[in-house]
Amino acid sequence: MNILSIQSTVALGHVGNSAAVFPMQRLGHEVWPVKTVNFSNHTEYPTWRGPMLAASEIDAVITGIEEREVFPLIDACLSGYLGSPDTAEVIVNAARRVKEANPDAVYICDPVIGNKERGSFVLSEIPDLLRDTVIPVADFIIPNQWELGLLVGRELSSISETIDAARHLHPRTIVTSCEAGDGKIGMLAVYPDEVWYVETPRMGGKTVGTGDLAAALFTATHREGPKAALEHMAGTLFRMVEATVSGGLPEMPLIEKQELIANPPLRFVARLVD
Repeated sequence: MNILSIQSTVALGHVGNSAAVFPMQRLGHEVWPVKTVNFSNHTEYPTWRGPMLAASEIDAVITGIEEREVFPLIDACLSGYLGSPDTAEVIVNAARRVKEANPDAVYICDPVIGNKERGSFVLSEIPDLLRDTVIPVADFIIPNQWELGLLVGRELSSISETIDAARHLHPRTIVTSCEAGDGKIGMLAVYPDEVWYVETPRMGGKTVGTGDLAAALFTATHREGPKAALEHMAGTLFRMVEATVSGGLPEMPLIEKQELIANPPLRFVARLVD
């Protein structure tokens, strides 16, 4: 596939495009990255530096790609961290133009807002823009459980509540980081006619960028179907987090452990739950 990936970029570490581009390439896809911000490091560190790019600059890069007459070749468009509210319109317009050029292309939206531990780390306007403007254009969305709850306006504390919320928000929702109890963490693929669920042991610790990696893995494998995509995601994410936590590393070792992306050695079986 050819994938247009519109996300944040950091020089140090692995979040946004810095967590997504290499895994998608390692799985055999051509990736065209577009930056929404260009930071020194992710914002979980005490300080960071670098610009949040203006929407006009992001649009200029996308338009430049379009001028090469390659939009008909794009199979998937992936978006993540927006940065400024104006970027939402740029991404929506880009997804629409890609789909006009190639009706078979899909748009996958990772509605990056925050997480349960930290809360929201985006501007206050972003959640409403995602819910009302960006998500309706997407073919798939891939929030974590906390983001899904925020977008539907209620706290989610069970798998059944999460499935109901996903169905309310979007017909094809991949939910990451679902609280599963008993020291486990789950992921859901909620489609119109089926729901798949997979869970892994919870490793503990704080590994930043796993949601961005999950979105990249789903984008790279979604054509294989929800069951296969979830199992690949679970195998890679569990082993990558394990390597990060056990090694006491500040960032995921994506390059060193790249075989975990291509061929995760431990497979978790997804099951049909609805």
